[in-house]
Formats: sequence, structure tokens, C-alpha cells
Amino acid sequence: MTGRLMLLDTASLYFRAYFGVPDSVRAPDGTPVNAVRGLLDFIDRLVKDHHPAKLVACMDADWRPQWRVDLIPSYKAHRVAEEHEGAPDAEEVPDTLSPQVPVIEEVLDALGIARVGVAGYEADDVIGTFTARADGPVDIVTGDRDLYQLVDDARAIRVLYPLKGVGTLQLTDEAWLREKYGVDGRGYADLALLRGDPSDGLPGVPGVGEKTAAKLLAEFGDLAGIVAAVDDPKAKLTPTQRKRLTEAAPYLAVAPEVVRVADDIPLPEVDTALPHTPRDPAALDALAVRWGLGSSLQRLLTTLEA
Repeated sequence: MTGRLMLLDTASLYFRAYFGVPDSVRAPDGTPVNAVRGLLDFIDRLVKDHHPAKLVACMDADWRPQWRVDLIPSYKAHRVAEEHEGAPDAEEVPDTLSPQVPVIEEVLDALGIARVGVAGYEADDVIGTFTARADGPVDIVTGDRDLYQLVDDARAIRVLYPLKGVGTLQLTDEAWLREKYGVDGRGYADLALLRGDPSDGLPGVPGVGEKTAAKLLAEFGDLAGIVAAVDDPKAKLTPTQRKRLTEAAPYLAVAPEVVRVADDIPLPEVDTALPHTPRDPAALDALAVRWGLGSSLQRLLTTLEA
């Protein structure tokens, strides 16, 4: 893949659209379409401002993969709305958002914007694999800081993190990460698993916050270096730090596989080129009328044509 590739963490963006656009934005039959229209507005602005040559809407085929839960049972457990035997658990999602997700998928497909989800994996893993395979610059658009681990200045991989809508984005590169967290992209996953993340149900190492994690990584290089230091009586660890890290050894043994984004999952063959005309104009017209997509869709079509 050559040319700038833009990867959308689609669920992250439509959640933001849902909460950022009033639910008074409705289809002719009164159904809320605030997430649908908000996401279209987001994509329009992203294409206008950043001019990607390629665009992929990355999806959560499984928002809480069992292989991650097997390693850390608390992983996203607080967000489970309903457990399903032999199938992905249902995520807690606002009642008026869930019905909008299939509409979003239909609209993206009719537009011809590549939409990729892989069974057993999260959108993060789809993003990680596209990023690993890219041979040009990559912009990852997400409200999830976990993806900071993919930032790589040498390969022109950056995260565009929405601060307000997508009109105000934090352009996250390695200089920004070092200033904010004291680590580069590769070090961010180690910092995150040491610190923990309540929003993902990751306990972290008790008593090790962000600043302590950054200091440990600065001293010992990476997680492997920290773990090795625990068994080295000459290593510069306080007795309390050594005790906490020793007690957290079972967690530290499995956390990297949970926290680190997969970069080698099987991706389907898709055309990632940014479409200039709709793939299925008739289906798109029908969707526009059925859901009252109006100016949001028209603006995006105009932008794509340009």
C-alpha cells in the first residue's frame, strides 16, 4: 500500500458522534440517526483536512475477545451487558445507538469505503495489522489511547486523537509521547500495562502509577528489563517496588499479550482506495431517503468527488 492510509477506529468515532450530536437528529420516521450523521460529518472533515489516498473503517467483530479474557478475566468485564455462551458477549451500548450501527455499515458499504472486521479480534487488531503491512504513511483516527503504541516516526505512523469532534485533533507523534509520558510508541504498551486502565478492566501493578511506570521504563528500558531487575539484587529498585512487582508477576506474565495490539491477523482482500463516487448509488439513495441523511451525506459525497 502506497500513499497516505487513514484507519478509522469506527466504534470509537460513532460513540463520540452519538454523544456529540443531539438525538433530536432523526430519520423521517422519528428514529435517531445522530451517530450515523455525526460519523458522516467526521469522515467528511477528516478527508477534507488530511487528504488520505486510502481509507479503512476498522470494526470490532469481537469487542472483548475470549483469548484476552482467558488471560485477564477482568478485561472489559464491567462493560458486559449480557453474556452469550459460545458467542461474543453483548457490550453495554445506549438503546438508541445499537440500531444505528447496521445503518452505518450499510452506508459505508454503499459509499464504497472499505469496512473491515475480523472474527475474534477488536478493531485495534485490524488497525495494528493494516499498520504493520503499510509501506507508506499512516494516520490512525481514534479516541483510544491504547493505539499510541503504534506511533512510529520512522515510518510516519501517527495517531489523530479527537479533542473536540474531529475538527480539533491532537497529532500524536513520538515527540509528543516523550513529552507527555516519557516513552516512545513502543514503550507506551509497557507503560499502560504497568499503570493499568480501569476503562479496560486492566488492574496494573498496585501502587505503580503513570509517573512511577515512566521512571521504571527510563531506568530499565522495557518491561523485560524491569522484570529482570526484580531478580537482580543490585538493580535500583526500592524494597516497596521490588515487593509490588514480585507480587504482580502473574499479571505481568500475561498482560503484554492482552495490551499489545495484534499485528498479524488474517485480513480480507479489500480495496482501500478512497472512493470518488459511490459503489452502489441506488442503495445509497434509498438509504439517504429512508434515514434522512440529507446534508451530512451530500457534503461527504461532494468532498469525495473533489
